[in-house]
Amino acid sequence: MLRTKDYSDRRSDAINAKSALLEKFKSATAAPDLAEKLAARAEVARLRDARHAAREAEKLRAQQSAAAEAAAVAEAEAHRKAAEAATLEASKSAQARRIALVLSDEAARKTARDLRYAKRKAAQRVA
Repeated sequence: MLRTKDYSDRRSDAINAKSALLEKFKSATAAPDLAEKLAARAEVARLRDARHAAREAEKLRAQQSAAAEAAAVAEAEAHRKAAEAATLEASKSAQARRIALVLSDEAARKTARDLRYAKRKAAQRVA
């Protein structure tokens, strides 16, 4: 027949397990190579932190480079727009000068025509 553990059996098993864990812990802290293990872990942690810092620094450099490149692109775009605006302004002023020249030539032509007409009328009156 199966025997079930009663309360006192379970309690003594728990006390024995706790005392075994305590003994294991005491023997582990008294181990001669514990200092070497802790030093090795500290070195691994230091190297891991150094790699993490290097990755963060590389990310920061990449972000700064990207920001500088974006600023250079924006500046080039601004220069291009300024040059385009200057070209457009120069084109507009050249067109305005051509229009003014055409209008002044047309006014001079009209004045010459009116003068010829007046001379012809004056000649007809005299005759």
